[in-house]
Amino acid sequence: MWEKREAPLGIFDSGVGGLTVVREILKQMPHESILYYADTA
Repeated sequence: MWEKREAPLGIFDSGVGGLTVVREILKQMPHESILYYADTA
């Protein structure tokens, strides 16, 4: 039997526009947890 496991969505932003993607994911899937990492260099 399969166990249901809860895990956040991981998003790595290495360019421009990552926050726009995160916002859209949150609109479409409001109950998901998101782990967001961004490279600002």
